[in-house]
Amino acid sequence: MRKLAESWGDQSYGAVVVAEGKVLGYGPSRVVKDNDPNAHAERVAIREAQRAQSGSRLTAAVLYSTSRPCPACEQAAAGAGILRMYFGEALHDAGVPSVR
Repeated sequence: MRKLAESWGDQSYGAVVVAEGKVLGYGPSRVVKDNDPNAHAERVAIREAQRAQSGSRLTAAVLYSTSRPCPACEQAAAGAGILRMYFGEALHDAGVPSVR
């Protein structure tokens, strides 16, 4: 997802939401492409996953992202019911998302 975002000149961030071994949502950063400061990779992936699940909560899903999610993305993950977050090439465990 990071490479896709970079290919259209966006920020170098990417994310996916996965549940039961299946990718539910893909999230290349779309901040520059869509001229939308809220289109962080994590939130793009969460929105796509929610659409794929007909808006249901993502309680069995895990968020993987290229970097530690910002507070707004972590709050979005918590609101969606994401089970856990991992980030970076080493897949650091960022734990259960929390609302700050």
